[in-house]
Amino acid sequence: MDLLVVGSTDSFAELWVSLADRFGAELVSVSDPTQSFPTGVGAVILNAAGAEGMAIDRLADVRAAGHDAPIVVGSEEDHRLAVELMRRGASAYYALPADVPRLEADLQQRLERHRPAPEVGVPAARGDFDFGAIIGEDPGLLAALDLVARVIPNGRTTVLISGETGTGKELVAQAIHANGPRGGQPFVAVNCSAIPANLLESELFGHEKGAFTDARAAKPGLFELADGGTLFLDELSLLPLELQGKLLRVLETREVRRVGGARAKQIDVRVLAAANADLEQLVASGGLREDLYYRLAVVLIHLPPLRDRGDDVTLLARRFVSSIAGEYGLDVPSLSDGAAAALRRHSWPGNVRELRNAIERALLLANDAVIREENLVLSSIRTPPGRGPGGEGGGLPFPLSLAELEREAVRRAVEISDGNKSEAARILGITRKRLYRLLAEE
Repeated sequence: MDLLVVGSTDSFAELWVSLADRFGAELVSVSDPTQSFPTGVGAVILNAAGAEGMAIDRLADVRAAGHDAPIVVGSEEDHRLAVELMRRGASAYYALPADVPRLEADLQQRLERHRPAPEVGVPAARGDFDFGAIIGEDPGLLAALDLVARVIPNGRTTVLISGETGTGKELVAQAIHANGPRGGQPFVAVNCSAIPANLLESELFGHEKGAFTDARAAKPGLFELADGGTLFLDELSLLPLELQGKLLRVLETREVRRVGGARAKQIDVRVLAAANADLEQLVASGGLREDLYYRLAVVLIHLPPLRDRGDDVTLLARRFVSSIAGEYGLDVPSLSDGAAAALRRHSWPGNVRELRNAIERALLLANDAVIREENLVLSSIRTPPGRGPGGEGGGLPFPLSLAELEREAVRRAVEISDGNKSEAARILGITRKRLYRLLAEE
């Protein structure tokens, strides 16, 4: 796949090298548009910078060589020239350096369309990609990663990632982005539960100056910031219904309109979404639009909870011991058999995130070169019925009054949720308002 640049000037030469490298294209440069040069390339740029007066004649030569609708670039912001060039067959005119972002987006779309399709019958394999911190040998996890590997090469497919809190949904989203064709572009993550509902529309879609009382200046939304790259929507189940229709429209039209704006802007964004709720049940109850669910769940990837991953618990624990000790500049201790057994017995309502926190605490509490069972401080929050090993989980400490038990449950739910009060309320099955009231009573 080639990027062909035609022009007798060295203007922007470093830019062409950078763009070709970013998009994985072979750069071919020729100075004279009348000479023979390759056909069937991914994208053609006519570099008219410094010679804008001759751009129309040069365009005719490029088209005569078999290249329809090339991109023309120059350094002059001349709208009349741009109109005339497009009337004579150019696909676009960009005045550099001001229009570099628009040129990059245009090139990415052209080159992606010409990228060779994977060989039929030879799908991408898990071993072809770097999944970073996602490790494990459990068959359920490996099956999920096999599916991830299948969707990575396609830079447009929307993916819905399900799994309990702490199972690594954002890590999977980052792996899909980093290993795919958009890896060099922005990865923008937004937690739908962390932004007040009245601000979420402005955060996602942006706003124009004066759109509302505090809109003192125009502001691009997260969709615009992710243009060319990936937008990751976490906690999808908490997206307000009134915004779900607007999100669906963006996914279908690939256009975004700022709050208070009159014109829509074309965007090129891959959307990945994640949720820890049962989305099919949410659709049935009316909390999630059915059309949005099916639009996002083109590929559905489920991450198993840690309690169902067998020996992955100790595998991850030893990895965390090593990495966290390195962060603190400590010698790496070993994990005693008793500690390993205690880790395997625990039901891990907070999953991998809770395990990492438990190992960090144990590492700091250990007095010698061994992490022992007594160094582990494990949450006693019960997993929901049927979710722990054999449906069992640790109970809250007794004797305590009902009010004390309630406050203790809230405190520990917030702890294993890393301070995410929306998630803590979901674990406990109470409203955020009640959770805040209970916290205030402590």
